[in-house]
Amino acid sequence: MSSASDYPHLLNPLDLGFTTLRNRVLMGSMHTGLEEAPGGIDRMAAFYAARARGGVGLMVTGGIAPNDRGRSAEGGARLTTEAEAAEHRVITDAVHREGGKIALQILHFGRYAYHQDLVAPSAIQAPINPFVPHALTGDEVEETIEDFVRAAALARSAGYDGVEIMGSEGYLINE
Repeated sequence: MSSASDYPHLLNPLDLGFTTLRNRVLMGSMHTGLEEAPGGIDRMAAFYAARARGGVGLMVTGGIAPNDRGRSAEGGARLTTEAEAAEHRVITDAVHREGGKIALQILHFGRYAYHQDLVAPSAIQAPINPFVPHALTGDEVEETIEDFVRAAALARSAGYDGVEIMGSEGYLINE
């Protein structure tokens, strides 16, 4: 069995240059379902604040889309405006009050989005989705890149300590 002495630096602060984590304990991203739930922002704030209070140094949110086409479903979570960023400030403030840091995961669902306005590099339907995506044009690819950049800037405005761009598991960037 492992002991704390096997990981002598785990609970030590970690200077990342732009911020310092109180320890090296990371809670990876998971989609909780709170992102789209009624009262979701307040519930997410409580959820992540509890993890920070428990000692997690850095946590990553569940996936938040950079534009409407990238949402998980109709009404899915997104970060596209200053008004939405202001709502997210409730989450980041709650985590920071507890001494934690939090990063926003930017996730474009691509052909796995469950709505009729989904997009992908090609018009190839996902085996688990009834909808066929629109194949992105070159201009739409550039617009989507700009949407990721805007979402990252809005995350900073919302008080997030960083962003994680989801680029695996078959979502848009991995398609």
